[in-house]
Amino acid sequence: MQIIPQRELFVSTNKALIATLPRFVFSGKIVVIQSESEAIRAVQVLRRSTLLGIDTETRPAFKKGVTHKVALLQICDGKVCFLFRLNQIGMPSCLVELLSDPSITKVGLSLKDDFLMLRHRKKFSPNGCIDIQHLVGDLGIKDMSLQKLFANIFRQKISKNVQLSNWEADVLTAAQQTYAATDAYACILLYEALKLYSRHKNYTLIENENRP
Repeated sequence: MQIIPQRELFVSTNKALIATLPRFVFSGKIVVIQSESEAIRAVQVLRRSTLLGIDTETRPAFKKGVTHKVALLQICDGKVCFLFRLNQIGMPSCLVELLSDPSITKVGLSLKDDFLMLRHRKKFSPNGCIDIQHLVGDLGIKDMSLQKLFANIFRQKISKNVQLSNWEADVLTAAQQTYAATDAYACILLYEALKLYSRHKNYTLIENENRP
């Protein structure tokens, strides 16, 4: 996807606008990782990149007092997205080392929450990580969700239809895989676009949330 900076950005994006936008999905390769040996090979591929998008998914709990550990860690290099099924393989050392490596930039949204969940599986200290929410605040944008930010920057919609599905299912559906990969890839696109805006200041904030 080519990043074309918008000259007008919303201070806050209206949800009604999002519903009218064309849908965006990750069109690259998606690989589901279900063993430690597969994880090692996947991390070897990811280490060739200097920028990675990351996100996590957790099985929703619909009963009070019931919680689940993070089930999925998705990491994308822009071309391939690996879906690490942590509910099946735990947190292999190769993943911990990747997330702790300061030489590889990892970008995501609300990373504090993601790392809190991941530490419930294995204690580690993340390094080289950038939270996109910190970047948008510096630009004067109030949007904090991935869906609203992506609509604001790219005028495209990221569907959340399977967000509350069972991420611990024996087999992830095609819709779940696409959803997970799209979220991780979108973090890369947002990070690169926001860096351009921050550097060149070539944007104007507008208050009209309903403007197309």
